[in-house]
Amino acid sequence: MADVAAAKGGGPVLVVGAGPVGMTAALTLRAAGLPVLVLEAGARDRVRPGSRALFVHRRSLRLLERARPGLGARIAAYGTTWRTRRTLYRGREVFAQTFPRASGDGAAALPAFTSLRQVDTERFLHEACAEAGVEFRFDAEVDEVRADGDGVTVTDKAGGSWTAGHVIAADGARSGVRKALGIPLEGTRSDGYHVVVDVADPPGGDLPVERVFHYEHPGTGGRTVLRVPFTGGFQIDLQCRADDPPESFGTEKALRRWLPRLVGEDCAHRVLWVSRYHFLRKVAASFADPSGRVLLAGEAAHLFPPFGARGMNSGIADAVAAAEAVSAACSEPSRGPATVAGYASARRSAALYNSEAAGAALDHLRPRPWKRATQRAAAALSPVVPRCGEWLERAPYGPRGGPAHGY
Repeated sequence: MADVAAAKGGGPVLVVGAGPVGMTAALTLRAAGLPVLVLEAGARDRVRPGSRALFVHRRSLRLLERARPGLGARIAAYGTTWRTRRTLYRGREVFAQTFPRASGDGAAALPAFTSLRQVDTERFLHEACAEAGVEFRFDAEVDEVRADGDGVTVTDKAGGSWTAGHVIAADGARSGVRKALGIPLEGTRSDGYHVVVDVADPPGGDLPVERVFHYEHPGTGGRTVLRVPFTGGFQIDLQCRADDPPESFGTEKALRRWLPRLVGEDCAHRVLWVSRYHFLRKVAASFADPSGRVLLAGEAAHLFPPFGARGMNSGIADAVAAAEAVSAACSEPSRGPATVAGYASARRSAALYNSEAAGAALDHLRPRPWKRATQRAAAALSPVVPRCGEWLERAPYGPRGGPAHGY
């Protein structure tokens, strides 16, 4: 039995999952002076390909800066902040906007967002964790969780066992902690799918650093395409139809047929990663176990489609809130249950808002005939009614606002 040493005035904490959410929770706990052990199912040298979560929004950068001064600024400086966004409809531009460069010092200098591959975000977080004294155990896939009013015991599939006062579960969509606790994910899964492709920048190329959303792109048979730059390349997101066979668009062989129509004939050898995903809108029935000792965060607690960049950003907000709740519970154990319950209620409300916002985005991306006609009319009117073009630009990402801005 391996016990995590308790900090003065607090208790030991386990974090399950060494992704962005888990490491953010660990850094926030360390900032509060608590000892942390992170359990990760993968190997120490694991490589997770693909850009995955691209955007780190300003609010997330500020939370990371608060957890480890300088971290948000380092991530922002490495990432790409495009200043131009464009929207097209069947080959014709209906909206374009270029923002001025950000200015200021300290937190005020942080951009509205930065765009980089998730593997790079994780690299910065892991370096910060090492500096902060966070401990890691790899190859520790959680199999059993037993929690009561006195603490939590976590056992992995290899038989390793750890005890702690609290656990923050940030072990992703297939969370072993959530499954061990019997907490279900509730929600829906879309019929159609998207293909996402990472393409490296051409050597010496001078591609425009801009985000482009293209309704009914003529080069893809009328399928909608999103192009987003990140440091070192760009991502193409192709919306397929519900009856499109995966082999028609989602394989490397298929890519060689349709991708050159979007980004040029020389792109095939620059493909870094290709994957498919469905729109998932799922939220855990509870963000904490009945004992108030285990808190769920990130994709262990909710799944959202990538449009709107809600996944990792809401997970970072979860992580900070969970760590602060645990810190408060360790400082004043009598307040522990109420503090954890407050976390669970507030972050589940934010997740439900995000789920509804993602649903609005999905309704726009996969419109019914009357909605498609509305989009067509807005595109036609955009040259004389700018608000029509602005609506076409904003709607694919869903509404903003709500609890903690939905994050």
